[in-house]
Amino acid sequence: MKNGDEKYSIADIDETDKKILDLFNEDGRMSYRKISRRLDISIGTVHNRIEKLMNNGVIKKFAPVIDHSKLGYNLTTVIGVKVKGGVLKNWEDKTAYHKNVLCMYDVTGEFDAILVARFKDTKQLDQFVKTLLKEPDVQRTYTQTVLNIVKEDVGSSRMV
Repeated sequence: MKNGDEKYSIADIDETDKKILDLFNEDGRMSYRKISRRLDISIGTVHNRIEKLMNNGVIKKFAPVIDHSKLGYNLTTVIGVKVKGGVLKNWEDKTAYHKNVLCMYDVTGEFDAILVARFKDTKQLDQFVKTLLKEPDVQRTYTQTVLNIVKEDVGSSRMV
């Protein structure tokens, strides 16, 4: 692979790998022993397969799925941001780690970036957007409030 091509390489996985991913998607704390029993394979095989999936970047990390509403973050927003030319990367590097920003995407079309963020209330959202608009590199924003979350499954193994 050429330098940088790793990001776009496709991992070679089989049905056993898919089943392991499905089980972890079902319960991220499932033990290797339980997976081995459910799939009728050895614990060593489970361990090796998971190591391979991690080394190939299929599994990025093991982390809890947090219900933000249980922590008071009931307001989900989608924010389009138009940034001055040539500074998008610098702006994204600075903004992506704001505590309320869950996702950030470079996009085509009218806006340069789309943010998905969660807030406790409209006052917190208002403060965030006004702070964005004070930044010299931000030309404008467009904010949409999510009324209902129909599906939110960014860690899904279903598409594998």
